[in-house]
Amino acid sequence: MTTGRPAGAWPLGVSRRVLETTDSTMLEAARAAPTLNGPEWVLALHQTAGKGRRGRAWSMPEGNFAASLTMRPPGPVSQIALRSFVAANALRAALIEVGCASEALTLKWPNDVLFNGGKLAGILLESLGDGRGGVSHLIIGVGVNLAEAPDPAALEPGAVRPVALPHKVTPEALLDALAPAYASRELSLSAYGFGPTRTEWLAHAARLGEVITARLPREEITGTFKDVDESGNLILETAKGSRAIAAADIFF
Repeated sequence: MTTGRPAGAWPLGVSRRVLETTDSTMLEAARAAPTLNGPEWVLALHQTAGKGRRGRAWSMPEGNFAASLTMRPPGPVSQIALRSFVAANALRAALIEVGCASEALTLKWPNDVLFNGGKLAGILLESLGDGRGGVSHLIIGVGVNLAEAPDPAALEPGAVRPVALPHKVTPEALLDALAPAYASRELSLSAYGFGPTRTEWLAHAARLGEVITARLPREEITGTFKDVDESGNLILETAKGSRAIAAADIFF
């Protein structure tokens, strides 16, 4: 199945660039940020140095999706990291728009989208300082295995297996769906706070109510995934009580 252009209109005031190749859309976005007059999506059809969380390489076989949104984040600094949930909700909606079954898509804390239990997409947030201790720009990177999944041999033991979509979707078509889906949810975050974003995310959370393991730099914590709190922390119920976890790798 080949998708056409989705029905959603491109958001007003948001620019768009499509590159044949670049080192990384995150790096390209950072280079362009000082010259931008508003938000911008940059899509690359090929990346030579893509990256994921914690500096890991992000493989990009031909036909996969790599794009980054550069924006000046409104609201308090405490809300910046919450945009990983905004982006995950938007990406799930966009994937449904381009033909994915809604029941096949779940959200893995803190920043992955799963398709039938396998890792389809990852989201990465980076902020640029303003020289005064604040943030001038936020860059939200999105990578999706549209055409081909990377080699699972490169993954650490226990990591969720990578998967690709079973039907044909072009990177441009996904961007056409993602940009308006993100814009509407960004407006919701700015107007109503994290509540509606959190509710939408939890409705599609992978392994909610089940036992999972959070791997931190100096410890592993196993417990029942109970909630995500108002700061975006993962709440695990363990044998020693409830734990709020701000950042970790999650294993099922």
